[in-house]
Amino acid sequence: MGVVIWLLGVVLTLGAAVVGPAEGAKNHHYDFFIKEANYTRLCHEKTILTVNGQFPGPTIFARKGDVVVVNVYNQGNKNITIHWHGVDQPRNPWYDGPEYITQCPIQPGANLTYTIILSEEEGTLWWHAHSDYDRTTIHGAIVIHPKLGTTFHFKKPHKEIPVILSEWWNADINSLLEEARRTGGEVSISDANTINGQPGELFPCSRKGTFKAPVESGKTYLLRIINAGLANDLFFGVAGHRLTVVGTDARYTKPFTVDHIFISPGQTVDALLEADRATNGSSNGRYYMAARTFASNTNIGFNNSTATAILEYADARAGTPDFPILLPAINDLNASLEYTAMLRSLGSKGHPVDVPTHVDEHMLITLAINVLPCETGNGTCEGPERHRLAASLNNISFHLPSIDILDAYYGVVRGVYEADFPDKPPFNAGFTKRGTKVKVLEYGAVVEVVFQDTAILGAENHPMHLHGFAFYVVGRGIGNFNETTDPDTYNLIDPPFQNTVTVPKAGWAAIRFRAANPGVWFMHCHFECHSEWGMDTVFIVKDGKALQSKMMRRPPGTPRC
Repeated sequence: MGVVIWLLGVVLTLGAAVVGPAEGAKNHHYDFFIKEANYTRLCHEKTILTVNGQFPGPTIFARKGDVVVVNVYNQGNKNITIHWHGVDQPRNPWYDGPEYITQCPIQPGANLTYTIILSEEEGTLWWHAHSDYDRTTIHGAIVIHPKLGTTFHFKKPHKEIPVILSEWWNADINSLLEEARRTGGEVSISDANTINGQPGELFPCSRKGTFKAPVESGKTYLLRIINAGLANDLFFGVAGHRLTVVGTDARYTKPFTVDHIFISPGQTVDALLEADRATNGSSNGRYYMAARTFASNTNIGFNNSTATAILEYADARAGTPDFPILLPAINDLNASLEYTAMLRSLGSKGHPVDVPTHVDEHMLITLAINVLPCETGNGTCEGPERHRLAASLNNISFHLPSIDILDAYYGVVRGVYEADFPDKPPFNAGFTKRGTKVKVLEYGAVVEVVFQDTAILGAENHPMHLHGFAFYVVGRGIGNFNETTDPDTYNLIDPPFQNTVTVPKAGWAAIRFRAANPGVWFMHCHFECHSEWGMDTVFIVKDGKALQSKMMRRPPGTPRC
């Protein structure tokens, strides 16, 4: 019989082993009330779903190794789930959050208490809804400070500034989603990019709400930058200032200084800004912060807009801020590649690099936008050649089940999923096929996944996110992956350690990770329409032999389908 422990009122069990927070860790408690609120952007008022009436939502603060407990009360009008993006949740998939993958949704009027177990993460992560398109407005930052008694590997900043990049739709986004599901077409593009929920004063009716970051001359500031958007890779920069990147996805990097960063949906960047005023900059002490779309495929619709905020010195005079003149062009693929090539793990004594050199499971996964046969009443959809738009991994377009996969795996419920996701793409693709196919891994196996973009309906970037793990991005390149020669180019010394990798347009990216986190873990493209269309799969990691390598038992109170 398992030993039962309580974490702020939440029962966790694991065989005969006690599973609790790291030694010296603290518990933090937050209440999230999902509720409707009226917000006005771009001269247009509408009702949106929020957490606690805030957009963006509240920031969660913790230290490395802490446990965070969040009680989510659904006072909204639809089902909801919340995901803690980038948190490994060791042995605890029950509270990871993706709808119909690890849980059934929280219905209106119900509540669920999530237990979020932090382990090796340190830096910036974020949380967001993981149901339909709800993360458009339901998202916020997770700030994980070093353990007490330790500190940053860089000079402690004077202040920290959250910079959440996202998008705004004037229309109701879930209505647009339902229409796209009905017609088999695309979801309309957003009306503006945003910084901390605001498009900035370059847009109509937006000057008053523009986000302002006050700074003092001579001080250093840590920008915690999050791309919470649904559809846009972004370039971000600050006029008259350079940024020193020190972390990505809550893992430290070797510092490097740039005029701008490149960031895909799902990713985070920690960057230091020296408030030293550019010598050739504005005399009024006001500088635009700007985020502009990078469109890897300009043959499809995209949001061609630039969101702005203002970096404002304490002694600033009124006047027009300086504008970043160094943001790359909207289709500058080389700029995105040059930035990502500079990412390297810190590799210090306190933050060592441990790249697996022996691989047990090799996978080559093709990423494709393609089509499915139209199934509407008249057989006419709005996708190419009247078909239904789809997306796939190895020509399998993932289909969400009506019972969550974790429940089915834990309860040995047959018929919910098939454990035969292919390790390689089919020789002849043809129409993609729908299926709920998963990959089963032995505990501790070292997995290498090579993601390969394809051009079936146009090549483009894909931000691929893996739940439950950070992974080493050991290689990337343009063109088709060559399994004979390309591994010779891998970085096995200090590759970046991320949870979301940008697979380049018409190129490939290789990741490695140890499957040492038992449970059910979603992997998907973080462009929301691609995930909706089926660019997803699931890893099921079996229990290990040791008590501490087994998945936690199902906690009480989780929703049933």
